[in-house]
Amino acid sequence: MAKRVVLIGHPVDRSLSGALQQAAFDASGIGASYEPVDRLLIDLPAAINDLRADEYLGANITVPYKERVVPLIDRMTEEAQHTGAVDTITREGSRLVGHNTDVLGFRPALDALVGKQKMPKAAVVLGAGGGARAVVYGLITQGFQRIIVFNRHLHRAEGMVKHFGRTAAHMELRAMPWHESVIEAELARAKLLVNASSVGRDGVETPIAQELLPPDLLVLDLLYTPKESRLLREARGAGASSAANGDLMLLRQTAAAFELWTGKPAPMDVLRERLDEARDELAAGRQEPEAATVAADGSSS
Repeated sequence: MAKRVVLIGHPVDRSLSGALQQAAFDASGIGASYEPVDRLLIDLPAAINDLRADEYLGANITVPYKERVVPLIDRMTEEAQHTGAVDTITREGSRLVGHNTDVLGFRPALDALVGKQKMPKAAVVLGAGGGARAVVYGLITQGFQRIIVFNRHLHRAEGMVKHFGRTAAHMELRAMPWHESVIEAELARAKLLVNASSVGRDGVETPIAQELLPPDLLVLDLLYTPKESRLLREARGAGASSAANGDLMLLRQTAAAFELWTGKPAPMDVLRERLDEARDELAAGRQEPEAATVAADGSSS
């Protein structure tokens, strides 16, 4: 019998993650389907409980349930526990295990962005959703000493900072109000900027005006769009030393989830090829743009 993997969220747009996972299943000879499942919050417990059935390999969790599913599962891995967010669920018999592949995807994306440069110690993070939690945890474990979080709704950023209180006891982790003057001052002190918010998803907006971006900044925009985001274009124009989108993070977290569900290595060449095809579909308007799973959580709202 064919197995099922579902993407649970609300709303659930057509997802590049689904296109990649289905291509990986098919290329690996695994009889499984990947399906979006739109559920209201009131229906979330039942949707999660359904995953205990033998027909499921597991699920991805997206907008806006990465934190809300935590009390509905039986066990969490270290990354999920530390972030307080779950984006992937696997089964152990009828027990459900929560994982955070956002963290697993962010680490190689950060390494690729920094390249041969020395890893910085200060960062500015935009957003306060599940993706931002993965970013902050990744930065803490990389030895960053100062992380400043900005979110349109300050209380969400403050809540996230509080969550990491014990983990970040050795360093400075603060939430600050989203004001241009404050952001500009903090960017002048930081070497790294990570956009883990949904601002700029339309390819037109940008979370930070170009004149606020200092030169020699490292910029990682976790959104992916048919064309390079405005933030990345303007960061390059301002003299960024390195700038990248969420492609690598998406590929790595897709591979991590695939391997968790199947126990097999992910076909990376197939995933890269399918991502290129999906990007062409986006550009042609045949598919709705989506953030890398980490960012499509409305964390800026």
